[in-house]
Amino acid sequence: MTFQPVLPLTGYAGWKFLSRTMEAQQEAFNNSGTQGRDSDYFRENIAKVTTAEDLVSDYRLLKVALGAFGLDDDLPNKAFITRVLADGTLSSDALGNKLSDSRYASLARAFSFDLTPPNTQKSDFADTILSPYARKQFEIAVGEQDNNMRLAMALPEALGAIAEKSASETTKWFSVMGTTSIRTVFETALGLPSSFAALDLDLQLETLQDKSTAYFGDSSVSQFSAPEQMDKLVRLFMIRAGASGASGATTGTSAALQILQAGQGGSAGGILSILAAS
Repeated sequence: MTFQPVLPLTGYAGWKFLSRTMEAQQEAFNNSGTQGRDSDYFRENIAKVTTAEDLVSDYRLLKVALGAFGLDDDLPNKAFITRVLADGTLSSDALGNKLSDSRYASLARAFSFDLTPPNTQKSDFADTILSPYARKQFEIAVGEQDNNMRLAMALPEALGAIAEKSASETTKWFSVMGTTSIRTVFETALGLPSSFAALDLDLQLETLQDKSTAYFGDSSVSQFSAPEQMDKLVRLFMIRAGASGASGATTGTSAALQILQAGQGGSAGGILSILAAS
């Protein structure tokens, strides 16, 4: 049985509960059902892979590889992924370097099939892939119950990457506006109407900067590289998202039952004690 995330509450209260139980829930999820079997298979077989073709020809290995970078939807696109992986990133002409979505370059760089030997031959390589894979799959599972929670979980990595770029603040804000998940967080957190996206881009930029100054004391995207500013944004997002209505979170009773059925004794005890106190 695959462990289902426990989300007894919505909004900011639900986010606080998830944050407090995250480690135990992630562990239970990692060790359950298909998730655990796929991770074990990857650990046992990835060292056999030396080319992009080797990886793409093995469905279970490719599933984990793409899942680690949030590219699950590309699983059927074998020819495209083979090209991305085979090209690597050392050449400026490599396909991954030309794509606007940086996840493809990150995937190619992680495996480095343009090196001899590729990174798959490193003793710790499995861990470098399985750690983000587990985290992102847990985010997906959370999102199936409450997509606002998933957006909040993914925000530090996604927005942090933009905030830390060597680029102008204008460029960074346009990256924010061009990334659907991050844009959703800002529009919700800053109380912007659904019609906001239809405005002229320069007006959108000005509005986001003005609102950020009003709420966070700074008009820059770079400010969100600081954990305290990121926390403020997530908190405001979850409060506003919670105020907009329920998002299908699991009830406390069924959540507790799911943990017990998952057979995670130690983890379940810790989660249930927090659930009782919430």
